[in-house]
Amino acid sequence: MNIGVDAAALGMSNTVVAATNDVNSGYWNPAGLIQLEDHQVAVMHANYFANIAQYDYLAYASPIDDRSAWGISLIRFGVDDILNTTELIDSQGNIDYNRISLFSTADYGFTFSYARKLPVPGFQYGVNAKVIRRIIGNFANSWGFGFDFGLQFEKNNWQFGLMLRDITTTYNVWNIDEDEYGKIANAIPGENQELPESTEITAPKAQLGIAKKFIIRYDYSILAAANMNMRFTRTNDVIASDFVSIDPALGFEFGYTDLVFVRAGVGNFQNIQQLDSTQKVGFQPNIGLGFKYKGIQIDYALTDLGNQSAALYSNIFSVKVDLGMFRN
Repeated sequence: MNIGVDAAALGMSNTVVAATNDVNSGYWNPAGLIQLEDHQVAVMHANYFANIAQYDYLAYASPIDDRSAWGISLIRFGVDDILNTTELIDSQGNIDYNRISLFSTADYGFTFSYARKLPVPGFQYGVNAKVIRRIIGNFANSWGFGFDFGLQFEKNNWQFGLMLRDITTTYNVWNIDEDEYGKIANAIPGENQELPESTEITAPKAQLGIAKKFIIRYDYSILAAANMNMRFTRTNDVIASDFVSIDPALGFEFGYTDLVFVRAGVGNFQNIQQLDSTQKVGFQPNIGLGFKYKGIQIDYALTDLGNQSAALYSNIFSVKVDLGMFRN
C-alpha cells in the first residue's frame, strides 16, 4: 500500500497529494474525488525485481452529486509460482523432485473512498476505509482493516493537501497453519521453534503537499508540486528525529494543450551508510510521459525502487478512461 499508483503520479515522485483530482485520488488523497465530472476507471500494471513480482491496480470512481463523490479500488502485489521444497526429501531421506509444488504469495488492498465539500469555500475532505488481505500459500493468511483521511484546500490557484494514512493504526491479524509450519520448524536446529507473531501493525503516516499550475501562452502549462512525507519514528530519511522523520519530494509536469505531458520528479532522500562509516544522501529520480485524447489517458513512468537497493529501474504503464465519452 506504500508503493503508489498511476504512472502519472509516479513520474512526479508521488507529489500529487495537493493536486490529485481524478479516479486515482482514492489512493493519493480521497478529497480529490470531488473534482470528478463523470465516471472514471483506471488500471495499472508494473513488474518488479526482474519480473518476479507483479503489481496491479484497478479503480472506479464517480460523482454522487455536486458536493460529494465515491470510489473503490483494488491493489494486488504478488509473486507467483514459488517452488515449495518443504517435502523435497521423503521419509527414507531420498530427494524426490516430484514432491515439489508451487504456491503464490500476494498482498491485496481493497479501498472504499468517500469525498465531500465542506461549507467553507475551497475546502473538501475525503475518507478511505481499507481492507487488507495477505496470503502466503497454504502457510499463512491474514485480514487487516484501516482508515485514511484526506483534506484539500484551494485559494488563488494554489492547492494544498493533507493525507493522513492509517490514522487509527492498521492491524493485520495472521492465521498460521500449524501443520504446514511444523514441516519447517526443525529445518535448522534452534531456529523457527516458535510460531511468528500473529499481529502486524502499520503505524500512521502523514503527507503534506502544495501545488500550482502555471499557464504559458495558452498552449503550455507547468504543474509544480512538492510533498513532505512524514513518518512518526526515526528512519534514514534526510530529516530525522525520534518524533518524526521527513522525506521531501519535488515533481513537475509540463503539458502541451492538455494533450501531451512530460513529467519528472525526485524524492526518497535517504542517509546511506558507506563502507568507510561515512554517510551520503541518496535520492530517487523519476521521469514519465503521458498522452490524453478524448477522455482516454495513457501514462508511462520510469522509476527506481530507491538508491539504497540494488534493483533496476521499473517500467510502469497506466490507463485512465472517462466513461462519459461513451455517452456522447
